[in-house]
Amino acid sequence: MSVSPDLLQRAPKALLHDHLDGGLRPATVIELAAEYGYKNLPTTDIDDLSKWFHRGAKRNDLVLYLETFAHTVGVMQDRDAIERVAFECAHDLATEGVVYAEVRMAPELCTEKGLTLDEVMQAIMDGFARGSAGTELSIYAICSAMRTARRSLEIAELAVRWRDRGVVGFDIAGAEAGHPPTRHLEAFNHVQRENFHSTIHAGEAFGLPSIWEAVQLCGAERLGHGVRIVDDITGDAGSEQLGRLASYVRDRRIPLELCPTSNVNTGVCASIADHPIGMLRRLRFRVTVNTDNRLMSDTSMTKEFTQLSEAFGWGLEDFEWLTLNAMKSAFAPFPERLRIINGLVKPRYALLKAELAMGTQTR
Repeated sequence: MSVSPDLLQRAPKALLHDHLDGGLRPATVIELAAEYGYKNLPTTDIDDLSKWFHRGAKRNDLVLYLETFAHTVGVMQDRDAIERVAFECAHDLATEGVVYAEVRMAPELCTEKGLTLDEVMQAIMDGFARGSAGTELSIYAICSAMRTARRSLEIAELAVRWRDRGVVGFDIAGAEAGHPPTRHLEAFNHVQRENFHSTIHAGEAFGLPSIWEAVQLCGAERLGHGVRIVDDITGDAGSEQLGRLASYVRDRRIPLELCPTSNVNTGVCASIADHPIGMLRRLRFRVTVNTDNRLMSDTSMTKEFTQLSEAFGWGLEDFEWLTLNAMKSAFAPFPERLRIINGLVKPRYALLKAELAMGTQTR
């Protein structure tokens, strides 16, 4: 039986895969463009711009999906603009019940006007601190390097340099096909030598070879998307056979940062009901649910949960399981993860389940 959006809105959530430059408010894009002189927006009407971003994302192709970021990155070239975006990101996540978030950004994309990488990171962290102040949200950053560029080692060094100031991991992002993870092996080796964390966009727009390289050669602790692991699973429902790589990923409990709505937008599957998350959850992979890009995909954690509940009949037990998966897979220090699990996630879900059992869903 599906769960009401109201109840899911109040459920505590953990988010591991969300892009800062993919979650701007449409009104903010327009205001920042006017304030900082960005002239390339397709429209300055809030509703029309929202629709433009959503239409642009729904073209069943990752490369086309990524084209929409030119405008969000275009208004994130000034320190105060970046801080505002980060502030609003934290505020919006906290408002919908996210208690833990890792938000990623490629700082190299914000340096066109002369900001240094460290200045970009300072602006992001200042915004996160302001936006989460007084809320239950713990929010961290992941530094992403663009896999189509040559600055990955520099970004990995940046991530390590900021590890005690709010950065918890390193990632590569961008067009996947033709840009394998091993092109950035030096960066991942640096991260491993420094006892730091990495997650890699792999298995989104490209298949098993990308996942294999990410895990076996680059040491990825988590898979950004990773949905193409289903290419190594055969057989009918209930009698699936896992190939060697799929078995390894499941056996090692390597987390999958699944982003259902985004995957529909980029052509991985036709609808939420067709998304492999249903099978992967049933097969007990370390599944997590994420937003990817809240603006482009017109989504939120509550909306992702609601759609999954409607598509698969998932209840509070399922969403608690998914949330605990995310917290177990988070890059924050172990004591903090335990604090959030035992102090927020489990008690809050217990209250919601009790409320549901009594047949009331009022505040």
